[in-house]
Amino acid sequence: MNSIDSDYQSALDYIYSFVDYSLTRQLRYSPEKFDLQRMVKLMNLMGDPQHKYPIIHVAGTKGKGSTAALIESALRAAGYKVGLYTSPHLVEFTERIQVDRNEISKADLAKLTEQIKPYVKEVEQSTTFEITTALAFEYFFEQKVDIAVVEVGLGGRLDATNIISPLISVITSLSMDHMNILGNTLGEIAGEKAGIIKQGVPVVVAPQKDEAMAVVKKVAKSHESRLITVGVDFLFAHLTQSIEGQNFMLWYKEADAHKEKFFIPLLGSHQVENAATAYAVLKTIRNFGIVVSTENIAQGFSTVNWPARFEVLMRNPYLIVDSAHNPDSAQKLKKTILDYFPEQKIILVFGASEDKDVKRMFDELLPGVEHVITTQSIHPRAYNSMDLAELANHYVNDVKATSSVEEALKVAFELAGQDSAIVITGSIFVAAAGKEAWQKNFETRNQ
Repeated sequence: MNSIDSDYQSALDYIYSFVDYSLTRQLRYSPEKFDLQRMVKLMNLMGDPQHKYPIIHVAGTKGKGSTAALIESALRAAGYKVGLYTSPHLVEFTERIQVDRNEISKADLAKLTEQIKPYVKEVEQSTTFEITTALAFEYFFEQKVDIAVVEVGLGGRLDATNIISPLISVITSLSMDHMNILGNTLGEIAGEKAGIIKQGVPVVVAPQKDEAMAVVKKVAKSHESRLITVGVDFLFAHLTQSIEGQNFMLWYKEADAHKEKFFIPLLGSHQVENAATAYAVLKTIRNFGIVVSTENIAQGFSTVNWPARFEVLMRNPYLIVDSAHNPDSAQKLKKTILDYFPEQKIILVFGASEDKDVKRMFDELLPGVEHVITTQSIHPRAYNSMDLAELANHYVNDVKATSSVEEALKVAFELAGQDSAIVITGSIFVAAAGKEAWQKNFETRNQ
């Protein structure tokens, strides 16, 4: 191991030595564990770099990463230097912190980590995510970004990112997820997500179920925040779709508004909704002097890259990785499978975290599936693959349990014929492991 790799590994060991609530089995979203005052103090000690450039703040249950990527891509096409902060990572930790879609280097991450250690020492009970967020805010400042797009980690109200004063807030599709942390109703979850809305700061909201929208509207009104609603203020219409991507139209609600055509390489009708949300954001921030032309948006949208979201890795047989991780995203995934592969025999490779509502995910995904191969990622909260197989047996005759994603993919290829489509899903960890296993062992099949 060279010195850069060694320093990088030391930095990761340090970051992960703090409590990481994404890895704990029993989560409680409580002020004792999620206290913004720790983050406020840490950033104050560091000179509050997060207040030194404009930020677009993106929350939501589904689509927040894709929407953030679409916004970032269009801003970059307009010539801005753009920071992007997202989580979790697929393969490498450095993916979380990017400038102009270039990951922070291992050397820079190691250097920055050393730089902030004295400040972290002053703050009791810091968490892994708080430290990572602090690193991102400092890196964007040092890199002199023109603007940053920051994705919320979990929830919104008590998320470590929620100490910023954003240019605009964004709330993507809300659904039931992390109920043990965020609440047992859609309204409670919406209340946590709407916690990112700031006094007088406009908020763009994707189409929502009535219960969620009512909460968001109430919070926006109480904060005197202008509410821009996709599907009401900004409209969209699907045109055509293929395995290469989707064509669609976007326009402002006014009767004489010009309808603009766009293309995205992201698959699934829900991605058009995400693009419409990004479009509404990009049009609204013009009021703050951030000018992104229609041509910039078109270029940014058409070249956006957001892996493991119905990503087609190969075509003979078809191999798709997707990070659906709750019943709502499972429903969207099933619709996308039926849209793109109505004739194919579906081989589903599935693994999930143990806190997920797997039964409801299976209710959506498994009817009509030919084979199910259950698996588990290397993650402390991974659902046991044998237990998953037992559940899957209620839906599908042919179910196999495997101990690793690599083994699951091997079994899937053995089962696949020319008329098959293999879909790897259940969590971002399983999607990432599936893509890694394919690159390592099977990519040459596609050449």
